[in-house]
Formats: sequence, structure tokens, C-alpha cells
Amino acid sequence: MWQQIAAQISLELDIDFQVERKISLTGGSINLAYKISGGGHDFFVKLHHREQLEQFENEQLSLVCLAQTHCVRVPKVICVGQTLDKAFLVLEYLPLEPAKADHPASWHRLAEHIAKLHQQHEQAMFGFDWDNQLGLTTQPNQWQGNWSSFFSEQRLGWQLQLLLEQGFGFGNIDHIVEQARQRLVHHKPKPSLLHGDLWRGNVGFTAESPVIFDPASYFGDREADIACSSLYGTFPAEFYHHYQQYYPLAADFEERKALYNLYHILNHANLFRGNYLIQAQEQIKRLFHLKGQA
Repeated sequence: MWQQIAAQISLELDIDFQVERKISLTGGSINLAYKISGGGHDFFVKLHHREQLEQFENEQLSLVCLAQTHCVRVPKVICVGQTLDKAFLVLEYLPLEPAKADHPASWHRLAEHIAKLHQQHEQAMFGFDWDNQLGLTTQPNQWQGNWSSFFSEQRLGWQLQLLLEQGFGFGNIDHIVEQARQRLVHHKPKPSLLHGDLWRGNVGFTAESPVIFDPASYFGDREADIACSSLYGTFPAEFYHHYQQYYPLAADFEERKALYNLYHILNHANLFRGNYLIQAQEQIKRLFHLKGQA
């Protein structure tokens, strides 16, 4: 397997790369991760079952789209492929400095970069050119001109249907989708390219700059990224303070934050079950005054 990965790296970069050292890395809950080194080169490798090649191909496409904005740093994609039993994604290895996360200046710079990303409004519709994944869950991205319909149908309705098919019901899906649509019908955001899963575990800092990774990108309401950043491992106050300076949020953002974060809670319920099912049920009850059936 490692010889095949090394061969593809060599072909892509036109070098003679051989894996001399590999170190297993921790932190991910879905993929295996390694740092591989040889001949003065270091790379970051993600591995999963062979059938998950599409997941890595979609991650590659999201990273390339983010990189092309020149607004925020993401790992450079080296190659993506398959071995006999594994799918792999090779990225440049970025030496992260965890201590940087304790510096307010680091979060100030991240806020500046994310605000610049969100200020790119060349796209007129919501969605993406392809479906991708949030974790291991398919994320539909059919283009729509109406944000309230896109989010209520392709985000909440999709997740609720997946849960129902696995035996976890949280009320009438059509009713919940319509209630969500009504909550957003008068909100008219401009489409921004989103990271899509902007929580603290997908942010790091090198000596030079902030880095974001593991995206689930699409064009949507930038508030969805900011809401996600407060759900699991809230960003420090410095981030929100400076984001507001660069690209102020609407005064009624707080009214939509819980609705946007319901999408991620439902996805966690789909992926991990357990307490996330209870959290999803409670959030739906608070938002829509419905009794869950999980």
C-alpha cells in the first residue's frame, strides 16, 4: 500500500519519493491519518476503506475551491487514489503549533481570513457543482436560488429522512421543513463559499498563519459557518469580535443560529447515535414545539 502511495506522490510531484518513516496521528474520528516522510519531504495521508474514494475526491475539490479564493490557507492537495483495500488522500504536511491557539492574535487573523472568504459573492445561487460529504454523510448540493428552500429541504429535510429510514423519527418531516422554511423566508443572504464544518477541530495554526481543513464546502449563508463555530468547541471571543469588525453579522443572527446548528446535530445523530439523538430531539422540540420519537 505505502509503495503505491509513494509512487503516486512521485508521479504527481515529479520526484523520487520513498516512505522512510511513517507516524500514526490521532485526532480524527472517521479516517486513519499518518505523517509520512522521506528524502526531506513530509506529507499528511488520510486513509479509509476503498469504497470511500468519492469522499476523498470531494474533499479534494472543496480544498481546491477554498484555495482558489486566496482568502484562507488550506492544505495543498498532492493526490488522491486507491490501493487494493484503501482509499487515500495525500496533502502537504503542515506543522501545526497548538500553543498558537492560546494567542488572541491567531484568532484575530483567522477571523480576518474567514471574513474575506465570506465576502466573495460571485456565485448567485446556493449549492455546489457536486454533492459531497459532511463526515461520512452525503450532503446534497443541488443548485437553488432560494436559501430558505435550500436549507430547509437539502439540509434539515435530508438529515431527518436519513434518520427516519434508520428508525429514528422526530416528528412530521414535511411540517418541520415547512416551519424551517418559514423561519428563513424573509432572510435573504448572499451566497458565500463556506467551509461547511467550521468547528475547532478543523482549525489549526502554523508559525505563519491559520489553517482550515476537512471542509464540506458549498455556497450558502455565511451565518451557517459562524453558527457551527459555536456548537462544538466554541471559538474564543476574539474571533467573533474581530469577525464583526471585518464583516458584521445581522442583528437577528442569534435567531437563526440554533436552526443552522440543528443540521450538524442531526448529522452527529446519523453518524454516532447515542446522546446526539437525544440532543436532536430536544433541539427540535425547542425550535418547532414537537415531541420527538427517537
